Amino acid sequence: MKTDFDVFIIGGGINGCGIARDAQGRGLQVGLAEMNDLASATSSASTKLFHGGLRYLEFFEFGLVRKALIEREVLLKNMPHISWPMRFVLPYHKDMRFEGDTPTSKLLSTIMPWMKGRRPAWLIRLGLFMYDNLGGRKILPGTHVVDLSKRPVGAPLKDKFKTAYEYSDCWIEDARLVVLNARDAEERGATIMTRTKVISATRVDGHWEIVTEHDGNQKTHTARALVNAGGPWVENIVRDVARLNTSEGVRLVRGSHIVTKKLFDHDKSYFFQGEDGRIIFAIPYETDFTLIGTTDAEHENLSEKPYATDEEQDYLCAFASQYFEKPVTRGDVVWTYSGVRPLYDDGAKSATAATRDYVLSLDQNGAPLLNIFGGKITTYRKLAENALAKLAPLVGGTKPWTAIAALPGGDFKVSERDQLVTNLQTDYPFLTHTWALRLIKGYGTEARLIMGSAKSAADLGQDFGATLTAAEVKWLMSREYACTAEDVVWRRSKLGLRMTKEQIATLDTYMAA
Repeated sequence: MKTDFDVFIIGGGINGCGIARDAQGRGLQVGLAEMNDLASATSSASTKLFHGGLRYLEFFEFGLVRKALIEREVLLKNMPHISWPMRFVLPYHKDMRFEGDTPTSKLLSTIMPWMKGRRPAWLIRLGLFMYDNLGGRKILPGTHVVDLSKRPVGAPLKDKFKTAYEYSDCWIEDARLVVLNARDAEERGATIMTRTKVISATRVDGHWEIVTEHDGNQKTHTARALVNAGGPWVENIVRDVARLNTSEGVRLVRGSHIVTKKLFDHDKSYFFQGEDGRIIFAIPYETDFTLIGTTDAEHENLSEKPYATDEEQDYLCAFASQYFEKPVTRGDVVWTYSGVRPLYDDGAKSATAATRDYVLSLDQNGAPLLNIFGGKITTYRKLAENALAKLAPLVGGTKPWTAIAALPGGDFKVSERDQLVTNLQTDYPFLTHTWALRLIKGYGTEARLIMGSAKSAADLGQDFGATLTAAEVKWLMSREYACTAEDVVWRRSKLGLRMTKEQIATLDTYMAA
């Protein structure tokens, strides 16, 4: 029987959209349904890093770290507009301690009992040496020791921190990453359905019949294979949508972040280690702010929308205040966000210890069903490749291709971004540097398509505030699936930090017209 799709994907987060792009590019016909906006849940609530996961070394997750480290530079090359190198400063003090149940802590306590709970400098250096070398680093600079008393990065910190280690990772605009993967998939021929809920999925005569609902209207699709990329809802989809039993599950872990007024003037980030064994980041954010996170808290009820609780906000403020000379208070917080990470349930005692690696489970009792458990944003592309490797014997498709394929707008070198900003300002003199930089960081070479033949800001149409114009909104609505002001100011951008409630309401009215 001829089906509508070779592969139908449930879930419009990074895993679902990454698989959609990869599969469509291999010559398969792909459909994807997301019940809300793209990246509306976990994929827009990350710490926004392409990183190897330095702390995962303590849990002996060497394979995961190596895989992620290799991917950092692959991804950086393919999306230099929405991703860029970032240096991290790890201050050191002899009082730093491990979380008690990490494998590394247990090993050290056994062979060096006098060091129980301690994180010695030699161990940090060893970890950073592995971090520099496990992934075949080529673009990013390596680790070096920093004298905090002589560097600007030491100025915001307490005097007790004399030494730090500086290493490399990368920033990523997480929600834009999802949207650009979906766009590229659609431009190659995929069918992307947002705000479309999958009501049921049933095996019928060797294929799947999938019923979707959009604006109250139901439609039936057929597919040779079904991919469950529901993230936190992956178990619910298996049981309630496909009506199948499964012994596999996810552990729902809430990660909360706070955004504060700008806490320091340089462009480097901090990696802070707590005496409770946990770590947080303090990262320059949207020029005028600082991002601090994340927490690891069990999230029992999926029906409850995650938010940064008072307790979590207080924890992050207190944690950062252990390092910064000027205490971080709730009064500094201008915005918070929280997401539920669907970690594969490996039986770990704590949320922090649960594996961050993914598990792909293929059910071939009839038409194939591939369930995606867990995953990291850094390894989404490899996850997609591995998913297609499992499906290829069943649905076909050509060879992997995404490792050397730029995302829309990313067809330039990492080193050329600043020049693109300069060139954009030259050709559109009414743009401020801040405005031009935002456009290049969001859209790359496609920024010019938004600007068109504009000779002045007025030519871009209605000004909604914070440099957001009608020309950009029309682009986001026609090319990037945006339907509401929330989609625009919190996921396609972070302009919500700079816009008033009245401006956002005006935008909503404009988009609804």
